[in-house]
Amino acid sequence: MGKLEGKTAVITGGASGIGLETAKRFVAEGAFVFIFGRRQDALDAALSELGDNARTIRGDITNLEHLDKLFHTVNAEKNGIDVLVANAGVGDFSPLGEITPEHYSYTFDINVRGTLFTVQKALPLLNRGASVILTGSTVGVKGTPAMSVYSASKAAVRNFARSWALDLKGKDVRVNVLSPGATQTVKLQEMFESTGMQEEIIDDYKKLTPLGRIGAPQETAAVAAFLASDDSSFMTGSEVFVDGGLAQI
Repeated sequence: MGKLEGKTAVITGGASGIGLETAKRFVAEGAFVFIFGRRQDALDAALSELGDNARTIRGDITNLEHLDKLFHTVNAEKNGIDVLVANAGVGDFSPLGEITPEHYSYTFDINVRGTLFTVQKALPLLNRGASVILTGSTVGVKGTPAMSVYSASKAAVRNFARSWALDLKGKDVRVNVLSPGATQTVKLQEMFESTGMQEEIIDDYKKLTPLGRIGAPQETAAVAAFLASDDSSFMTGSEVFVDGGLAQI
């Protein structure tokens, strides 16, 4: 029997990258998974990989009506939520001096506002013993050139977990942050390609990481499964890094 047997999970940004690998791992561990994303083609492709123990819902976490639709659907089909992974997020390079109001608003609307209302709207459905997992990043604790807006948004997510752990005291709901380092996903590849220095940036990350490589999304998904399961039952307000040591030295 899997560690998540009989549990219901919701994953935003679950149609690709770390979100999709997390959904695969959850299904393998026995969970039924709802994945929420903006692109129908990506959702359809994800569902073809996940099989019968998954359901896709299209929407944008910055749209409160879309979030209402997500949780209304979950409530109609399942008996509450056992695991909520607030994973949807964006990140782009923009150095100080070139940051625009549009870049700032886009990043914070998704990473901060979207995360906030995803969790807040899910609250009535969270079962006792539920695990809330927020996706952070190593950049939330490290200075990173040309990524100050993204870094600040992930630092905000980290503090959400600290504060919400106290807000939820006595409700038997845990909130933790899962912070990957550089991880081989299509999104990361596209971000690096936008600089025209993809190979150089990847090489730099490898040199800065004690394990000498960038991560695979399956490695982060394995830790997400730990945080989702009862194996982490005495953890809340914590941040767990899956970064090859990048942010630890």
